[in-house]
Amino acid sequence: MIAKIQEIIEQQIRPALQSDGGDIELIDVEDGIVKVRLVGACSHCPSSAMTLYQGVEKMLMDKIPEVKGIEQVW
Repeated sequence: MIAKIQEIIEQQIRPALQSDGGDIELIDVEDGIVKVRLVGACSHCPSSAMTLYQGVEKMLMDKIPEVKGIEQVW
């Protein structure tokens, strides 16, 4: 599952975030909860919560049924 998550992040999520000056790091996956760190412009953007939950979480949950949610790690 981690390999699938990393592939989606690298191919679909990261390019979009990098185009706005940000990035995302996969930290861990525990019991279906994906732990990520938003960096660069995304780390202090007022819209980062929306990006994280309505963008990243939704995409991962749609593509990988085992993903139960996402958590931001500081």
